[in-house]
Amino acid sequence: MAKIRPFRAIRPAEGYADRIAALPYDVYNTEEARAAVKDCPDSFLRIDRAEVNFERGTDPYSDEVYKKAHDLLWKMVDDGKFVREEADAYYLYELTMDGRVQTGIVSLASIDDYLNGVIKKHENTLEAKEEDRIRHVDTVNAQTGPIFLAYRANSVLRHIVSKTKTEEGSLLYDFKSLDGIRHRVFKISSREDLLTIEKTFSEVNEIYIADGHHRAASAVKVGLKRREAHPGYTGEEEFNYFLSVLFPDEELKILDYNRVVKDLNGLDYDEFLASLMFNCKVDPILELGGFAQRDASDPREAQAFKHHQFLESTVRPTKKGQFSVYVNERWYLCEFLPECNSTDPVGGLDVQKLQKYVLEPVLGISDPKRDPRIDFIGGIRGLEAVEDRCEVDCEAGFAMYPTSIDELFAVADAGRLMPPKSTWFEPKLRSGLFIHELDY
Repeated sequence: MAKIRPFRAIRPAEGYADRIAALPYDVYNTEEARAAVKDCPDSFLRIDRAEVNFERGTDPYSDEVYKKAHDLLWKMVDDGKFVREEADAYYLYELTMDGRVQTGIVSLASIDDYLNGVIKKHENTLEAKEEDRIRHVDTVNAQTGPIFLAYRANSVLRHIVSKTKTEEGSLLYDFKSLDGIRHRVFKISSREDLLTIEKTFSEVNEIYIADGHHRAASAVKVGLKRREAHPGYTGEEEFNYFLSVLFPDEELKILDYNRVVKDLNGLDYDEFLASLMFNCKVDPILELGGFAQRDASDPREAQAFKHHQFLESTVRPTKKGQFSVYVNERWYLCEFLPECNSTDPVGGLDVQKLQKYVLEPVLGISDPKRDPRIDFIGGIRGLEAVEDRCEVDCEAGFAMYPTSIDELFAVADAGRLMPPKSTWFEPKLRSGLFIHELDY
């Protein structure tokens, strides 16, 4: 039984939402974050990556950096750039990307549900990354980046979401971010709807972390730390809950998560391709007039467009069991042989089959989480990014067919974990639109 509850949000004041909202801290490195905030004095990234407020070379994990995050947030609150809600409410967070709409319910989820398995995981977390967010949340005294959760859609919640969007006065924000994604936020405050949402989720047995495993683990550990500091806690204190946005599975889209490798483990190109054929059918992809190659004689923009069209229509895998390989400036379409298939929820994943039948036996990559010879490229960057890496510092790239939401649910339900970098969700939730204060 899931325990989901409304909360008294701190949220941007009128006219500030589009100036404050920022992509999650972990999609940037420090230099990218510096560039992103250069002309954006109110960007929440200044709080989420507070080292950007210091000179280069400052340790991003120093006490002064976390204190700066605290001071910046509460100064913005004091300056009126944020408002404090006076009563508990749920919110709807609607994101529209390329005409596709997904709407989540912004709420608090229980750390006990995380601990007892009602909230299910599909990824391991790294202790160092957890420690950073633990210190950030604990010092700031607030959760600032929501956890992206998923649930199996149901008609009751679907009705409330649809009804709220038509109610006069419910719309709080409506803006487009620089990447073209439209963001709308609505407030749900009627007593009847609050109770219905809470009751409906109380009848849900499983909720899934889609994105934000490190943020979730960190929020839980801060809650446990504060329980130790307050041995008389009742379970209703704010630190017993973490900020989340819950989306129905029917609205979610997972993009491919692609791989590049820095060497071929001593093989030449022909030997590498021959090695793939032990477990895959391998077909060269026709170059269709040379569009797969960059042609300096063509006008640059026209050639880039043709190249992009070629990649999208011809190179990208079109079904489960397929992947494409880029090596020696050529693409090859590969399909796992039937004997590679598995009914096991992890063994049946394409990313796991690639690991089992290609990365480990052919390329000698047994631990993709730690091997410096492999890197990962999110699908939002396109297949051009795979080619670009192969022109700079890699020898081969693998374009994957996306993992499905049903596969994610099956792995989590089995209490198993996916290989690293198995899912890339788009669009990304923005930080700074909702803040959950841990102690009033």
